[in-house]
Amino acid sequence: MRDAYHEELDALTDRLVEMTRLVRSAISRATTALLDSDLQLAESVISRDEEVNRVFAEIEASIFDLMARQQPVAVDLRMIIAALRMGTDLERMGDLAEHVAKVARLRHPESAIPAEIRSTILEMGQIAERLVTKAGSCIASRDVESAMELEGDDDAMDRLHRRLFKILMADDWKYGVEPAIDVTLIGRYYERYADHAVRVARDVVYLVTGSRPEEISALQNS
Repeated sequence: MRDAYHEELDALTDRLVEMTRLVRSAISRATTALLDSDLQLAESVISRDEEVNRVFAEIEASIFDLMARQQPVAVDLRMIIAALRMGTDLERMGDLAEHVAKVARLRHPESAIPAEIRSTILEMGQIAERLVTKAGSCIASRDVESAMELEGDDDAMDRLHRRLFKILMADDWKYGVEPAIDVTLIGRYYERYADHAVRVARDVVYLVTGSRPEEISALQNS
């Protein structure tokens, strides 16, 4: 019975890693759809978000079943709590990739992204992919050190987000109100996507240590 129980816990980890792969693919394809004004690709991101939602629903069902049958404590309880939190963040990341794709669809056949900021959006997409890939690796390996690095890794996304606002607020912005709104929303979607990846990593730290990253950092610096 206990072996079966721990196999179910391990299966939660596998499903979470699967979610990271799905939302990584989603943000990658959404970025391409946005920059290339690719309607078919945008539609595929939107339609496949249901797959992310389905995996999360399966994780939730497994968690509620485990809690009812096994009444987990200690590390097992932390695993279940962390899995639910991570699944919620990953599901939201899928939604954010879908939002990017919907902007691409809305503006098709035109591009929502002015030429001068295409490189910034491309870089934001690449950083988003790296963050979720690293988060997935941390879930699989339970590597606390790598998980604690993600907050610093997110600084690059924050810098790009600030860069977008500087461009939008500059006196020489020439694209009008509608593109400014699009870019503001898109920048926010990428920034929030990265924040959710950081939250996933923070939950890995909690799962392994029972402490939050800031608590560990405080002890290391004391």
